[in-house]
Amino acid sequence: MNIISKDIQKAIQLLTKEELVAIPTETVYGLAGNIFSEKAIKSIFSTKKRPFFNPLIVHIPSVESLKDIITHVPKKAKLLADAFWPGSMTLVLKKNAKIPDLITAGKGTVAVRVPNHPLTLELLKQLPFPLAAPSANPFGSISPTKPEHVERYFKNDIQMVLDGGSCKNGIESTIIGFENDKPIIYRLGALALEDIEAVVGKISIKNKKEESPDAPGMLARHYAPSTRTFLVDNVADEVKKHLGKKIGVLVFKNSLNDTSLTEIRLSEKGSMQEAASKLYDSLHELDHQKLDVIIAERFPEFGLGKSINDRLQRATFSL
Repeated sequence: MNIISKDIQKAIQLLTKEELVAIPTETVYGLAGNIFSEKAIKSIFSTKKRPFFNPLIVHIPSVESLKDIITHVPKKAKLLADAFWPGSMTLVLKKNAKIPDLITAGKGTVAVRVPNHPLTLELLKQLPFPLAAPSANPFGSISPTKPEHVERYFKNDIQMVLDGGSCKNGIESTIIGFENDKPIIYRLGALALEDIEAVVGKISIKNKKEESPDAPGMLARHYAPSTRTFLVDNVADEVKKHLGKKIGVLVFKNSLNDTSLTEIRLSEKGSMQEAASKLYDSLHELDHQKLDVIIAERFPEFGLGKSINDRLQRATFSL
């Protein structure tokens, strides 16, 4: 059965009946359910095999909708929302009593964003409830950036993937929390650190937490292929350590020109944005080639390079 469809009315019917629908965003596909349905939220966790201690992100149609779920918006949160929503930024803010603890892992804060995808914005506007939507992949696996990725993962578990094409940004949203009203990055993502600091000034990063994480994406091993993966500065040197094996390489812009390797270049012109948008799809492709190892090249540590390195670091065995 083909579960991929562009029928937004069908998606609305399923979500209203407390079913799950995979939805497109500009970052990755999300596995979405009604935030006020205990059945739907429990189904998200069980379908993904996601631990309940890992909170979910709530998706809303507009900045104005914040007032329905939040009790306090710090001044810098308002500046960020005005600057970047709809967009690839999630804010962790104090929740009101209506938001179920199941979504927030019992915390008094909730992660929320306005996604920048026309189909999902239209869906959210037509629904009488917000959607919780973590990435539409089994917990810890490579995130999906095409409807086919989701279908491969969940074709027997969900009834519909709302087809919004390929995700243009390709890695998850940047998550920003507030401690004493000061912004802190909990997860690096598709919105670059430098762009955030241009709006609110210097910001610290606290993006690793195994126990009771403040936001999604803080666990050390995440976003991972099933193939053994290494993140290195010099791909050619690492290749020499694995001679005789079937090797896949993921490089930024410069080819190794070695026909014995399965190579994917993320951006021949050296665009971080293009590399980020192709990252997960390339990992999916390499992971299905029956390789012995994947060797990924570390990116320059600025702009989206920081976020790409964060994802590749969490995907590797050699931390």
